[in-house]
This record gives sequence, C-alpha cells and structure tokens, in this order.
Amino acid sequence: MDSSPGVLILCSLLCSVSAQAPVVSVEPRAATVRQGESASFRCQVGSGAPPVQLQWKRANNQALPDNAKLGPDSSVLTIAKARLENHGQYRCMASNSAGRSTAMAVLNVKYAPKVQLTQAGPLQVRMGEPVSVDCRATGRPRPTTTWKRQGSTLQLVTKEINYVNTIQWPAVHPEDSGVYICRAENSEGVAEVKINIVVQGQPGAPVASVGATEMKVVDGQTITMLCQASGKMFIQFPLPVITWSKLRAPLPWKHTVSGGVLTLNGVGRQDSGQYICNATNIQGYSEAYTQMEVESPPYATVLPDQVRLQPGDALSLQCLALGTHPIQIEWRGGRVSLLPGSETTKDGSLHIAHVILSDAGTYKCVATNHIGSSEALARVIIRGELGFGLRI
Repeated sequence: MDSSPGVLILCSLLCSVSAQAPVVSVEPRAATVRQGESASFRCQVGSGAPPVQLQWKRANNQALPDNAKLGPDSSVLTIAKARLENHGQYRCMASNSAGRSTAMAVLNVKYAPKVQLTQAGPLQVRMGEPVSVDCRATGRPRPTTTWKRQGSTLQLVTKEINYVNTIQWPAVHPEDSGVYICRAENSEGVAEVKINIVVQGQPGAPVASVGATEMKVVDGQTITMLCQASGKMFIQFPLPVITWSKLRAPLPWKHTVSGGVLTLNGVGRQDSGQYICNATNIQGYSEAYTQMEVESPPYATVLPDQVRLQPGDALSLQCLALGTHPIQIEWRGGRVSLLPGSETTKDGSLHIAHVILSDAGTYKCVATNHIGSSEALARVIIRGELGFGLRI
C-alpha cells in the first residue's frame, strides 16, 4: 500500500466525509392553519453519510398524533384535519452511523374565541360593596376582550392581567345595576358572555342621570350637558352636590357649570371623550356618563399651490384634507370635470403624465364629508403659453 503523505491526506479526507453525521432542515419552519385544515412539513438532509434514517416526533418526545401521516421515506410529515391538540412543535431526527441531528417545525392551529366568567349571574350585591367580575378568553390568535353595558356602545374601563379582563367597582351604586357583556374577538370569530348585576340600594343615596349618554356634535358649537340626581326624597339628608369631570383629562378651559348643567363653548376635536357627572351626599354617591364625539368639516389644501412647467413635463398635485372621515376628494379643472389624460388617486393626488399648453390654468380640489365641504386651488403655469385660463 502506498503510504506517501499525499495518499494519507486523501484517505483522511475521504474517511472524514464518510463518517460525517447528517445535517437536516425542515421546510416550512412554521405553518398556520384553521381547525380541520391540513399542513405538511418536509425534512431535508443537506449532508451526511448514507444511509440516513428519518424519524418524526413531538417536541416533548411523545409519539405523533393519530392524524399524523408520514411519506414513504418519512421525509414528509402531514397533519391531516388539524385539531386544537395538534398545536405545537414537531421534531425531525436524522441519524446514521456517525451520529444524528434534529430540526424543529411549529404548527399553529387557529380557533375562534371562547369566553368564561369567574361567576354566574345574576349577581346580587348591596350598595357600597366592592364588586369585580373576571372574564377569561381563550383562542388563537390571542383574542382581544372588552366589556360594555347592554344597550350602550361605550367600551368600559377595565383591567387586564394574564389574559383575564376584569370589570370592577370599588363601591357599587343602584345605577350600576344592569346586564354587562364580555366580548372576545380574533380573526377567527367572536364570542360573548353576559352577567346580570343587581345592586340593592338604601334610602337617601343619590342616583345620577344624564340627558344623553352619547353625543355627536360639530366643531365650533356650544354644547350643554344636563345632570340630575334622583331617588328617594332628600328630606333627612342634604341635597346631593353635582360635579362634572372628564375621563383622563381636565375639562375644556371654555366651560361653565351651573345647576348641574355643564356648558362647553366652541368645542374642538380635542374635546371629544367621556364626561362624568358625579352626585354626592352623606349617604353615598353615583356617577353617570356622556360620550361626546366632536366632528369637523374638511379643510383642504393643495401642495404645491403653484407650479411652473414646460410642455411634456409631468404634473403632480397633492390634495390634503383634515376633518372627520370618511372624506371624499374630487379634482376639477375650474368649473368642469377633468378631461381624459389626467389621473386621480384615492390619496387625493392628481397626475398628468405629459402636459400641453392647454393644461395651464387653475385646478380645484374639493373635499367633502357628511358635515360640509372645502375647496383649495392650485395654479399651473406652462412656459410658452400666451396666457392662462381654466382647464376645459
């Protein structure tokens, strides 16, 4: 046998290749399906001395579920008609005489939310007692949960910790009685659960109420909100004191309060929010809420408002509109509609690929919503024209 150094080195390389452990990968590395859908993963051997044996298991080394199917050479794993318990990691292990290696795949099984309350209704409590109700939601993707009172569209302020959304009162009052709904929603569906809370009150405690629980008003208006305190006759107890506040913000600086009436002068969009009326006497207190949304007509501007071009240049104008959405934007060349050759987009842009002399003129952007409309003008000057006029 030739024992020259070159032969020894060649043999060493060949021997190391022949003794190489397999290297594997899985495609895809993750798959997402709904319940009842199927998913497949392929285990691919990148290198390694043959023969290579492939084996699939769950990541926790447990056996595959009964709805798992393997291809003839065990390289393809298919989870047929996926179930919730199929969610998780799967491991492909490749082995030969030199060793083994593994690659992981993740199967995400989506499903619609399910919700459950910590206690069943109706829940009867006495006035002044603290009350809390937990709502636990499951689902994949993780659902969002909200609380609201039946008959109202307002989302209540709650606390969410470790996937549990809690509605709570430090001290309940008679006006807190009602049906409350916990709603869970994800991309797969919606689920709701209800609970009826009954608060037993005591004589003399005030019950606050407002004239309107929801208001949509127009920017610049003067708005009044009425709060009243009712209940048993306040004979032995002082009349309740009525105060107003705004959730998570101070009251607008242009406000006055008189006789339970809150007046807001010249409201703006920043004044939108939840307003709280509080009625208090020595027997207790209660709150009532008004949600106000301030809407505004559009305000349109055009950028640029003047442009100078040569024949053949491209024209591009952008119409910007502030105000309550949805806002519709329309471009006009003076008083008439634009002619073919111009292009408008949903974001309010106007484009003309190659202008000609007759494209010079004043262009008008009209922004409209359900409250009103606004106009803005742009002047287009094309060099070589004798004058300019409206695009017609």
